Amino acid sequence: MIAADLGCHPVTVGKWRRRFAERRLEGLHDDPRPGGPRTITDAQVEAVIVKTLEETPVDATQWSTRSMARAMGMSQSAISRIWRAFGLKPHRTEHFRLSPDPQFIDKVRDVVGLYLNPPDAAVVLCVDEKTQVQALDRTAPMLPLMPGVPARQTHGYVRHGTTNLYAALDTASGRVIAEMTPRHRSLEFRRFLDLIDRSVPDELAVHVVLDNVATHRTPAIQRWLQRHPRFTFHYTPTYSSWMNLVERWFAELTTKWLRRGTHHSVADLVSSLQGWIANWNEHPRPFIWHKTADQIFDNLTGYLNRIPDSGH
Repeated sequence: MIAADLGCHPVTVGKWRRRFAERRLEGLHDDPRPGGPRTITDAQVEAVIVKTLEETPVDATQWSTRSMARAMGMSQSAISRIWRAFGLKPHRTEHFRLSPDPQFIDKVRDVVGLYLNPPDAAVVLCVDEKTQVQALDRTAPMLPLMPGVPARQTHGYVRHGTTNLYAALDTASGRVIAEMTPRHRSLEFRRFLDLIDRSVPDELAVHVVLDNVATHRTPAIQRWLQRHPRFTFHYTPTYSSWMNLVERWFAELTTKWLRRGTHHSVADLVSSLQGWIANWNEHPRPFIWHKTADQIFDNLTGYLNRIPDSGH
């Protein structure tokens, strides 16, 4: 009856009843099972790790589990287990770029200070432009998503022209001021600044985070700043666009709308972008900056310590 209620064999029930009768609660603990003897020594594991980190194969730029297994006289699965245990992934690389800006430290502290401790009676806007946004039309209609089959699109496409998207992200609210222009010059940037000036209440100071491209620093822009003293520009360090939060918004736009979008003309693309931006502004979501300037410098120091002859 017990075996039927528990869905197990009567022999199993008998075994555990007997063990309980003989040893009481101690009999319910299973005996240790040592398993098979270990075949890979600590020295072999160390040798695999050292070879992975300090050497490369003669016929490739990185090790694979197969090539390492041949070199070490071990199985491919053993190499795979060792790499997983120590977080080694020779097939993967990540990119980074160090800024040569001589004012790097001051600029990082300036921009991060705006994010973490924005001034009173002011708005902080992250401004940049996404240039040459292409109106792409596929050469054949997309095949829709089906159970077990992903959506499919052709590799071929037709270009119908481009537009340039200027955007200013309010770091507090997540709302975006945007404008599309056919050209990308200092003139268009100045007109976008005029749009920002009209959009922000007059009683608020305006702090603008932007990069160092030439169109942001022309004499015409400097004269515009002199005529609009409530505006202050805060430049990110060279090669540090990751510090401008509007780039995070551009990534959302690309991933959610442009990458798989189809547009039959530039006018169609502009209308599509305006619709997406209007929808974003109905339910805006700010991007929160978390790292302090000192944490950024600590991370950078970690990179420099790992680069030979970095001068650190």
